Amino acid sequence: MDIVQPTLIMIMQLVASVVLVLPVAWDREHEGPSMGLRTFSLVSLGSCAYVIIGLSLVSTDEHDVLIRIMQGLMSGIGFVGGGAIIKDRDHVRGTASAASIWVTGALGAAVGFQLWELAIALSVANFAVVFLMTRVKRAVK
Repeated sequence: MDIVQPTLIMIMQLVASVVLVLPVAWDREHEGPSMGLRTFSLVSLGSCAYVIIGLSLVSTDEHDVLIRIMQGLMSGIGFVGGGAIIKDRDHVRGTASAASIWVTGALGAAVGFQLWELAIALSVANFAVVFLMTRVKRAVK
């Protein structure tokens, strides 16, 4: 019984990391060809999983180890986001998706650390920015 409880919590965290990113993933899926449902879901899921793994290997008192995990996630997700940016002569596309994928990684990490309020706030804020600002940008043009 002792292993069942932590396993269920981990599964719930992994599922939550995907569910919380679905609104922005759906929006990005329909806005452009670079990133969408699969990429956003996998980045959040992977970030959550790496945090869970890190926490299971070290104590929460080992702040330097946890910080290194976060640094690795930030760098790796930045690399993934860089793949979304496309430059064509004097026009650059994909920067919003690249920045959003970075926020998605933070969301997954927040779920992994069980910072639920932060994860929900990141989900809402990320979606609000990409959805609403896209509409504002189109209206201004």
